[in-house]
Amino acid sequence: MRPHVSWYVRWAIILPFVLAAGGLVWWAYDIGLEFAGFHRRQAEHELSELRGQIANLRSENAKLSSQAASYERQAQIEHAANQETTRQLKVLGEENTRINEDLAFFQNLTVSGVREGDLSIHRFKIERDSLPGEYHYRLLIVRNVQQRAKDFQGNLQLLVEAQQNGKKIVKSFPPEGQMKDEAFQLNFKYYQRIERSFHLPPDVSVESVQVRVFERGQPEPKIKQSVSLS
Repeated sequence: MRPHVSWYVRWAIILPFVLAAGGLVWWAYDIGLEFAGFHRRQAEHELSELRGQIANLRSENAKLSSQAASYERQAQIEHAANQETTRQLKVLGEENTRINEDLAFFQNLTVSGVREGDLSIHRFKIERDSLPGEYHYRLLIVRNVQQRAKDFQGNLQLLVEAQQNGKKIVKSFPPEGQMKDEAFQLNFKYYQRIERSFHLPPDVSVESVQVRVFERGQPEPKIKQSVSLS
């Protein structure tokens, strides 16, 4: 009969052999890799270098992305500045054209047969604006007077003839009873250039517009002129 051996005694005897066998297998595996051309330490070193390179690339990519975003914002700012400059140049060009037109008009005024004290309307134009129901108009009011003459004071009024739902309508700007609206007041000695807009419902079709110039305190217009909208 065999003597009874406790399990921990058995494990104490077996464990060193198991560990030794495991170490031998690991050593044999490592030696096998080296014979196959694989060097663990070198691979770990190279892996560490690759991880460092990846970290550097990520950092560089973040910097480049930030720079790209900054350049894009700068390009947007420069584009907006260029658009604003273009808009200002257009406005200045239009203003210069109007000034040249005014200059040419006044140069010819002395030979046009206009009598002393006469009031006249020139270059009255009306055009559809960019928004539905919006109309832009401009005109030049001229007065042939001497240097010592008093300023002309009064107001202007627009009468718009139009069609709405097949019916003829007449709209006035400013409306009747609001003739003292400052936007339509006149105060000048020799001339006054007017350039404004008025609005109507989009379903209203304008046919013609008449401008009337009133002298302050007078119920009847001193002069009037009509244009058709083509």
